Amino acid sequence: MNKIKVMDTNLSNKIAAGEVVETLMNVVKELVENSIDANSSKIKVDLIESGTKEITVTDDGIGMTRDDAICSLKRHATSKLYTDEDLFHITTLGFRGEAIPSIASVSKMTLETSDEHEGTTIKVIGGENEQISSSSLRRGTKIKVEDIFYNTPARLKYLKNLHTELANITFYLTKMALAHPEIKFILTNNDKVLINTDGSGNLLKVINHIYGIDVAKKMIKINGENSDYEISGYISYPEVSRSSRGFITLLVNGRYVRNASITKSILEAYHTFLPISRYPIVILNIDVDSSIIDVNVHPTKMDIKFSKFDELSNLVINTIKDALDKLVLVPEIKEQDKVITNISEISTIDKNIDFKEKEIIKPKYEEVTFDFSVNENEESYSKLNSKKEENEDKKEKKESLPKITPVGIVHRTYIVGENENGMYIIDQHAAQERINYEKYKKELGKDSFTKIDSLIPIKLEFTKAEFIELKEKAEVIERLGIDFEEFGANTIIIRSHPKWINEKYITESLRKIMEVIISEKDFSKEKFNEKIAITLACKMSIKANDFISLEEAEKLLETLLKCDNPYTCPHGRPTIINYSFYELEKLFKRAM
Repeated sequence: MNKIKVMDTNLSNKIAAGEVVETLMNVVKELVENSIDANSSKIKVDLIESGTKEITVTDDGIGMTRDDAICSLKRHATSKLYTDEDLFHITTLGFRGEAIPSIASVSKMTLETSDEHEGTTIKVIGGENEQISSSSLRRGTKIKVEDIFYNTPARLKYLKNLHTELANITFYLTKMALAHPEIKFILTNNDKVLINTDGSGNLLKVINHIYGIDVAKKMIKINGENSDYEISGYISYPEVSRSSRGFITLLVNGRYVRNASITKSILEAYHTFLPISRYPIVILNIDVDSSIIDVNVHPTKMDIKFSKFDELSNLVINTIKDALDKLVLVPEIKEQDKVITNISEISTIDKNIDFKEKEIIKPKYEEVTFDFSVNENEESYSKLNSKKEENEDKKEKKESLPKITPVGIVHRTYIVGENENGMYIIDQHAAQERINYEKYKKELGKDSFTKIDSLIPIKLEFTKAEFIELKEKAEVIERLGIDFEEFGANTIIIRSHPKWINEKYITESLRKIMEVIISEKDFSKEKFNEKIAITLACKMSIKANDFISLEEAEKLLETLLKCDNPYTCPHGRPTIINYSFYELEKLFKRAM
């Protein structure tokens, strides 16, 4: 008797369901993607008990004929791929033909569809067609999935709690709303509306609906392109950050994906603008020819591979950096009228709300409407085409923040200053850290250094392993302008060093440089210089509780405002915050 047999269709569908349909979110994802591929302008997702009892997805797409509806329940039946060549030019969200039969095999499904010429209803239980009948001619498709995993109890047992399942579905639907602002998305759970976008095509409106008005007002529109890629979307001011990468939304040809390499490029562009473990809010859409990407690398199609990734990475980094470099990034302290803490409260903001904010114009105060069609940050930022334009942009940025006059120092840490825009508070350590960082970064970028001899040679001792690493990287040390020689076992003496290293911190600075050299495995000159500049900037700066005079504070502020980025220290913490005259008067009830 033969041991190898072809699996029963229903059994193979259940196995496929284990790959494609891991959670309730996967069910929603597959059905919504089919609705998007069907050119829908409105997609409604209705859940009962977070989808454990029932998931219904209704669209107004092109619908199906009866024959197509019956065929769609067969595994690998699809309208999106016909030949091997099509696999290299995938332009739809779905293409494998596994989702519908996989879901049907582990649930009780009702499919209702019409192409306006004939309407069809098919009831499927556990993958078996139970009833086929006629239905209304309402254009579009409605799929109801009940009792998911009823016949695979092991998988049902491993579903998360209702709150987690609902959160995952909501998270996915917000990403799709951001990817397709031209589609109206509605999500309800137990008849309570959680998401309701207007489908107007205005991405900033969707951002407001999902994240709120305060975030929407702090988003910057970006655009950039090269010969292979075109990117667009919105990025947040550094002051609007979150503790999770989940607020970085990556969209490739309208498909929501996760890609650690692109996320890394985005965070590199925000380097020194954000503290460690803080992440920006980003909606980045990448348009690319389908022939240079591969979406067929994971069962859920949530991962993607790129050809010519270096070109994409450089485009992302340069476009975001150019946008951030043009902004005045001084956080303004505002009196909050209301703090929203409930996620459902955010997701149900009335789309007709009249968005009005106080515009600060001294001495007169007036109200202006926040217009989504023309945002004050709507200007597109692309990579600068010439050195002249870059210098003009930097000059404009530096002149945008007027001189700040120090008037006092609080707790020997915070400088209080003023100008015509209001009151400023400056962290003296963070400010000098930024100044030193840019100074050392510039010095390290030079090909040669002015050296200074030490009156007394500096002796540094290391472990055996560290000593071996240093010997192997002797060329790197010499290139930094440091002359050294071995001095007994595991010890070196340094006889000269670059002039820009502060004599007050010479021994500690040299040790820190050696530590960076030892720890650097994948050596890159740019990253190496960055690490040393950050390390030395911190160690060579005045600290909190260090006394400085008002004259020294004034010189510190003058130097800070000449920096390329005077708004954050190298670790991403703010150097300066602002209280406008209007906010000060509100605090003292002079303005209501």
